[in-house]
Amino acid sequence: MRVDFAPLDGITKLVFRRTWAQFFGGVDRFFIPFFSPTDQHVLTPRDRREIDPAVQNGLPSVPQVMTCQAEDFLWAVKTLADMGYQEANLNLGCPSGTVTAKGKGSGFLARPDDLDRFFDRVFSEVPIAVSVKTRLGCQEPEEFPSLLEIFNRYPIACLTVHPRVRPEKYRGTVHREQFALAMQESKNPVCYNGDVRSVGDVAALRERFPNLEAIMIGRGAIADPALPRRLRGGEPASREELEAFMSALYEAYQAFYSQVEPASQRMKEVWFYLIHLFKDGERLGGRMRRSRGPAAYEALEREIFQELELREAPEGELY
Repeated sequence: MRVDFAPLDGITKLVFRRTWAQFFGGVDRFFIPFFSPTDQHVLTPRDRREIDPAVQNGLPSVPQVMTCQAEDFLWAVKTLADMGYQEANLNLGCPSGTVTAKGKGSGFLARPDDLDRFFDRVFSEVPIAVSVKTRLGCQEPEEFPSLLEIFNRYPIACLTVHPRVRPEKYRGTVHREQFALAMQESKNPVCYNGDVRSVGDVAALRERFPNLEAIMIGRGAIADPALPRRLRGGEPASREELEAFMSALYEAYQAFYSQVEPASQRMKEVWFYLIHLFKDGERLGGRMRRSRGPAAYEALEREIFQELELREAPEGELY
């Protein structure tokens, strides 16, 4: 089974991906968090810095694009093709209000006729493979059968389905009965995404969907960085490994930003998930979230590694 690392905007950017890959394994492909092309068709320095193949350290990577305009998507994909990429991913999953208000991300799913026309134009011109990351619909899971009919009209390289709708964001039970429809009816390869938090979660998915070709893990691989490795039969993360990883990540962020303050803020975002790998982690996790400044962050991280025990078999709901 292929394992993809999900794009989490604000966390799994270049610095995190490169540092994570130095310490852990088990991932087949890394998805680069989305960039949104404008009608000026110019890559910003920030976007170029993130997707430049020369800085990926050889990691197999798939850039993600978010737009609802076929012309802008085609420009982005052709730009990526010129860089040497073989695949681009369309984001139809982001539930953020600022995104969906513009008709992008999962907001695009509310306009199936426009989406159909978008695909018709895109797949007549794209020079490389296009995959799609989607939700079940904009408002109701019952939207998915009609959306799947649209997806089935086009040669989508892989359809990654997060079985929730926009208002549910990342909360509540996933609608796996609708994902079962994707497994039964999709004419394109299907990947599962959503609440993959443990080896047991993946085992349950494989038991229910024995023909599942791929899974995409995001928050689960931040809460337990060794999870993809453990899916391959590898060892859980040790305290020493985690401490070395977080130290290297902090140094990498400081080098990237040339400042300590934004580096410590990024580290706190990682700890929001990682703290749950420790027994009684919430006791210090709450203090970490409320802390201000690098000195407070550094003191709390030392306290976590000195005082808290790792979960021996990290299973179940880590976050």
